Amino acid sequence: MTPDSVLDILSAKAGIFGEFRDLQNIVRPTAPETRRALLAACGLPAATDTEARETLAALEAEEASRIVQEEIVLASDRASNIPLPEGAEWELVLETGDRLSGGRSTGHVTLPPLPPGLHDLHLKLGACAQSALLIAAPAALPALGDRGLGRIWGVTGTIYGLRSNRNCGVGDFADLGVMGAALAPGGAAFYGINPVHALGWSEKEIVSPYSPTHRGFLNPWHIAPDKMGELLRFCPSVAALLVEANAAFDRLRKAERVDYAVHRAFLAPLLESTYEAFLLEAPDFLLSDFDGFRREEGAALEDFALFETLSEQHGSDWRLWPAELRQKEAVAVMEDLQARMGFHVWLQWLADLQLHSAQKSASDAGMHLGLYLDLAVGSRLGGAESWCERGSLAENVSIGAPPDYLSPAGQNWNLAAYAPGKLAGNRYAALRGLLRRNMRHSGLLRIDHVLGLKRSFWVPSDGSPGGYVSQPFRTLAAIVAIEAKRSDTIVVGEDLGLVPDQFRDELRDLGFYGYSVLQYEKTDGVLHDPADLRKRSLACFATHDTPTLRGYFEGADIDWWERLGWITPEEKPAKQQERESEAAGLLANAPSGYRSASDADGFRDAMHATLSQSPAELVAVQLDDILGEREAQNLPSTVSEHPNWVRRHRVPVEELSKLPQLEGLSAIMRQGARGQHKAGSKVDVPPDMPGYQNVD
Repeated sequence: MTPDSVLDILSAKAGIFGEFRDLQNIVRPTAPETRRALLAACGLPAATDTEARETLAALEAEEASRIVQEEIVLASDRASNIPLPEGAEWELVLETGDRLSGGRSTGHVTLPPLPPGLHDLHLKLGACAQSALLIAAPAALPALGDRGLGRIWGVTGTIYGLRSNRNCGVGDFADLGVMGAALAPGGAAFYGINPVHALGWSEKEIVSPYSPTHRGFLNPWHIAPDKMGELLRFCPSVAALLVEANAAFDRLRKAERVDYAVHRAFLAPLLESTYEAFLLEAPDFLLSDFDGFRREEGAALEDFALFETLSEQHGSDWRLWPAELRQKEAVAVMEDLQARMGFHVWLQWLADLQLHSAQKSASDAGMHLGLYLDLAVGSRLGGAESWCERGSLAENVSIGAPPDYLSPAGQNWNLAAYAPGKLAGNRYAALRGLLRRNMRHSGLLRIDHVLGLKRSFWVPSDGSPGGYVSQPFRTLAAIVAIEAKRSDTIVVGEDLGLVPDQFRDELRDLGFYGYSVLQYEKTDGVLHDPADLRKRSLACFATHDTPTLRGYFEGADIDWWERLGWITPEEKPAKQQERESEAAGLLANAPSGYRSASDADGFRDAMHATLSQSPAELVAVQLDDILGEREAQNLPSTVSEHPNWVRRHRVPVEELSKLPQLEGLSAIMRQGARGQHKAGSKVDVPPDMPGYQNVD
């Protein structure tokens, strides 16, 4: 076997693409140096031809020793037939630890209906012994019809930009509850926000919610210090601290933009002093609640708290820490570390309580789904997640995107990637944990760049060109289904851009809702008829990365392109003409009565009416568009050139329910039969869909 063929076979076994087509339809072979780097990232040494042969031989020997495949995905709650070699002895151990008496195979084994979860099938055949992982998943993810809901709508916005008469200059978890109460009476079924993942207690520069330190834990900078419930009642010194801090926060409340540095400088000592008061003054029942949360969250929370504690001493990027601290298993957790870890555990407990309270407030107000949360593509390199879950992540690579006409050199997102084999070796614990924590307080969860469940583009840190790596889509989708069923969360898969043929159909068949952005719904530059929007999708006009409705109509993004030198002044008129033509096309497909709109407000109503009357079961309207904002929250490919992630909404949350624009929006949604349902009924349920099929 030649060195090239060894590398080819080994790469194929690891799921590394031999080639891929870019946006210009150019076939790009995956270079040998890229394959070696990606294999190393997966924990498969192949730096030399000899090393590659040894790795391949070890893999083939391990495969030859198996009695069955390592993982089997099957439908939960129904009997399953699994082929097994005749004479193989078997025993089934459920995720709960319960054992089902086994027997000896006659060529297959019939298993009883299994609950959703990860179970172990222990096998023995002659001298061979093996444990196969059985992943029992619901046939489909939760659907609107399961809740008796039909065609619904909601609002999307931010948390950081929420303005209120009491927050500390950055929107907080308490503001979310008020938002639910403000929007629910008009018929909104959800309020969707940017990710609320932890950014890192010691991180000073990162403000983008899509560059978190850990996606499985919450951002404590959204804690509302004046909404600590029982803590304020039983800890008098905390109330005194708040009175003292309020004057400083009042200045931040009036600012037009978020000042994260000043906000954190005031909030950090307040939270630390509050924690000290909690330890001294809190009654036993609160201390017991805190201890219970800590026990329930277990090792994952302890690891995160340890990272946060170490980061205060050594910086927010563990790759720059002393060598003896880069492996969590090697860290000796001494008494001083344990004491500070308690503070970071307490922050997570408090954030979790407040997010739970926000979801409950939204639900109590009549908001059927409540919070719509966002799961980021990945965590940043050097952050807590890559340190805590290092055994499941790819080494020395970043998630990115291949070269295209917009980025000829490709894109490096500086985000960590799961290594398929390593993640499987840890029973998908890292993924299950972060899904569970994100879903438990949300009625709706959006998975950003859901194509990552099927394949991801990895950029090696050694300078080699990037390449695609397959992910075990069937398995990962089953994991999502298990956790969504557990929490009764509806899942939206953000599937924008170029995706493989049939991928959107696969997602739909498994119960994911797709994601349709009206201004992106086009082929070869020609906009689609909104009447053709996918039924099983969440449809919207804009996202935080695109122009708002007013900005689109007035060409605010085109102004920015010229300002940043992305287009010349001579090119600008053509871009503006193209935009006017596109807007006219959208108006031509709007419902009758809205097609003659001549200003931004009229265009906004026309697009909302278009979405309302579209086939999409879910419709989202931006808070920015309700308020008539011109500027987008983020301009992709910029960092400091555009005011990203800092714009605050002009209207306080306490006054939103009085807005005439909100009343007008509600009327538009009612015209499209949005929000009409019969509680407990099965309205507008999609037809039966093929899901996870039992193994025959």
